[in-house]
Amino acid sequence: MLGFIIQRFLQAVVVMAVMSVIVFVGVYAIGNPVDIVIPPDATQEIREEAIRRLGLDRPLWEQYFIFVTNALQGDFGRSFVYNIPVLELIGSRLPATLELVLISVVSATVLGVALGIYAGYKPDSWVSKTIMAVSVLGFSVPSFWVGLILILTFAVSLGWLPAGGWGEGSLLHKILPIFTLALPQIAIIARLTRGSMIEVLRAHHIRTARASGLPPGVVTRRALRGALLPVVSYLGPAAAALLTGSVVIETIFGIPGIGRYFVQGALNRDYTLVMGTVVTVALFVVLFNLLVDLLYAVLDPKVRYD
Repeated sequence: MLGFIIQRFLQAVVVMAVMSVIVFVGVYAIGNPVDIVIPPDATQEIREEAIRRLGLDRPLWEQYFIFVTNALQGDFGRSFVYNIPVLELIGSRLPATLELVLISVVSATVLGVALGIYAGYKPDSWVSKTIMAVSVLGFSVPSFWVGLILILTFAVSLGWLPAGGWGEGSLLHKILPIFTLALPQIAIIARLTRGSMIEVLRAHHIRTARASGLPPGVVTRRALRGALLPVVSYLGPAAAALLTGSVVIETIFGIPGIGRYFVQGALNRDYTLVMGTVVTVALFVVLFNLLVDLLYAVLDPKVRYD
């Protein structure tokens, strides 16, 4: 098991290294941040001084090496636009994003697994067919459209729920954004669980358990562990989709998360802010995938033995 953990950890380090190179080069291609930092009527001397102070006169590889060295020490630099340390900006917005994503992951997993188990245990019932039909809409309709429809319906027309906000101390502010973000993953997990459940229920040991007269609840519990393996393996991509999708949800519902900082940083060509937010999101995606791999190994001993 220790070797498995070390192997997955080294893979995560490699992924973060490759990601940092790709993101750094991509952000560098956005444009010159000097155009944001100094006014257009500044002299050439002032412009050259700003370029030197920001380190943009150095080769690209040297700029990347400096960025990585500082990032490993917890320093993402200062925002060009806000003139505040990027880590401080991210720290002030990260809790809202993590809360949104974590609650959405848990909600999508619980609801998706519950619906998928029922649909897989009784695949020919009209309830199962309805769940599968609705799930197609769940991951086919864009999240921004779902969010706008929910706001118009439950906030504007009916007045049951707030249209936005997050930290107002009321759970009502969180219902619409969480449901909007989690809906596609609920649909995918439900279909994934249903297919896995049907396959496991046809296995020899489950059919033997049924033939021996065990209660349906006991048979379901025995089948559940094997049926959950594909769901667990999907939680990594699901978390990545929720983290990246939170950018849109935060914008629609006015949530003060790092997704809005990413959008503002990209529009303002704020190199350091964009790099800081992207690296932070990528780090959490890699960590969550690492945890999912370890959980999968716990549920399936064959993985860690291999």
